[in-house]
Amino acid sequence: MVEVTIDSIRVSLMSQHRVAILKDVDGERFLPIWIGPCEADAITVRLQEVEVARPITHDLLFNLIGELGAKVEHVLIRELRNDVFMAHIVLNVRGKRMEIDSRPSDALALAVRADTKIYVDEAVMETAGITPERDIEEELGSEEQEQRRSAEEATPSVFTDFVDTLDFGDEDEGGKNS
Repeated sequence: MVEVTIDSIRVSLMSQHRVAILKDVDGERFLPIWIGPCEADAITVRLQEVEVARPITHDLLFNLIGELGAKVEHVLIRELRNDVFMAHIVLNVRGKRMEIDSRPSDALALAVRADTKIYVDEAVMETAGITPERDIEEELGSEEQEQRRSAEEATPSVFTDFVDTLDFGDEDEGGKNS
């Protein structure tokens, strides 16, 4: 299992959906998970320590778990099946371990309330995790970086190619179009 933290909640400009960005605690991998706006708000409210007048659904769930004598041990993004993430909430109920099936967004909203760890199965992280581009640059040796820069400088830009194809008509000697 890979321990992660919630790095950020991002807003999609194309839809009303949000993306929870989970970051590997011990590495540079990230795992983006699409979530709904209500769940994004529930996570954000808790992370930003915003006071709400009445408990929202995830507060209610957390309070109910506590009143029943259970504790959230951790949450786990267990599987990626048909492009859908599967999660479990792992509870300790008076010494007995229970795993409850959950949507990842609800598991994350509960994890931030319980101040507990979030894990991602290694196979899920390998399949859907991403590593920032800058890591590739750092892996290149200085000679490879210099060759890459030289090639980029020698290659004309798409913009230059486009401008060169424009036809402004015949110009007279004064520089004006006829």
